[in-house]
Amino acid sequence: MNRLILAPMEGLADDVLRAVLTSAGGYDWCVTEFVRVTTTVLPHSCFTRLSPELKSGSRTASGTPVRIQLLGSDPTVMAANAAHLALLHPAGIDLNFGCPTPLVNRNRGGAALLDEPELLQRIASAVRQAVPREIPVTAKMRLGIEDTDRALDCALALETGGMQELVVHARTKADGYSPLVRWEWIARIREVVKLPVIANGEVWNVADYRSICAATGCSDVMLGRGAVADPLLARRIRGGGDGVEQQPTAADWQEIRRMIEIFWTRVQAKVTPTQSPGRLKQWLAMLQRSYPEAVLLYRKIRELRLAPEISVALERCAQGSPMPCVGIESASRSQSTVTSYHDCRDNRRYDARGQLIINTN
Repeated sequence: MNRLILAPMEGLADDVLRAVLTSAGGYDWCVTEFVRVTTTVLPHSCFTRLSPELKSGSRTASGTPVRIQLLGSDPTVMAANAAHLALLHPAGIDLNFGCPTPLVNRNRGGAALLDEPELLQRIASAVRQAVPREIPVTAKMRLGIEDTDRALDCALALETGGMQELVVHARTKADGYSPLVRWEWIARIREVVKLPVIANGEVWNVADYRSICAATGCSDVMLGRGAVADPLLARRIRGGGDGVEQQPTAADWQEIRRMIEIFWTRVQAKVTPTQSPGRLKQWLAMLQRSYPEAVLLYRKIRELRLAPEISVALERCAQGSPMPCVGIESASRSQSTVTSYHDCRDNRRYDARGQLIINTN
């Protein structure tokens, strides 16, 4: 069976959203947001704060294994932190060589290292040697910084360093999150390495999934923003053997609405009352791509600032009140009429398709 993995998404897919998304089923494992490793060995509390699942067998509530991602540039310190993390028995450890965020890159982290394949090999080797063999150690990379000239060198370096699997995001650092993807380069990497390669980049629906598999030759795919925009995407892919694209239905929205309610309850318990509205709006902004109902709900709550006000709006939606949810049946399921959005918490911007520009590596 082809494997599906839920991607690490910095600032978005924390333990609350991971639990909700994996509850829909279809994932073989998921990866956390990155733990930034600098000059010291971090206490266990740093790892468990990012991944409370470590206290529950390194699995989400629905049983999906959770791998912890590390980001850093010093082989010795990375290895020491990996060894310390291994004492918590994670389902796996993943190394981040894909984050394109300027702040991270300025501090020699993520995709900034893709011009230094020799360093990638040293980091990979040091971490692999420091971690018990029963714990998988994998890596995720982009195709390069400005171009793809060293993509093959980086992939080979990570293989030589002992990585057991390699996720390849089909963009360079400079590409950011543009619609342009270079799936053909994943295929080229597969030709030169022997380790399993997992394809990643611009998979929003079942048709995209089939296309990336065909273009890359990969049987395993990592889902990122597409999984957030449609939380049932992994399940649709698993059930898509008849070749017919399964479009979201009104019944699907009822399931999504319940997931939103669970997310809202849990996110309020985790973050402050001033932060929780932004977290919900962040997700709803992305759901608009797949669900016209989310467009209407987002319009209703986007000006609300207080958590109690949002709770009332969600309750009215659940009860079928006309305030946020009427007219859903007449909304087009083929496209959204909303062209741009913002998160009132930090003025984050979304593109014309409702995609939040977030830090997925």
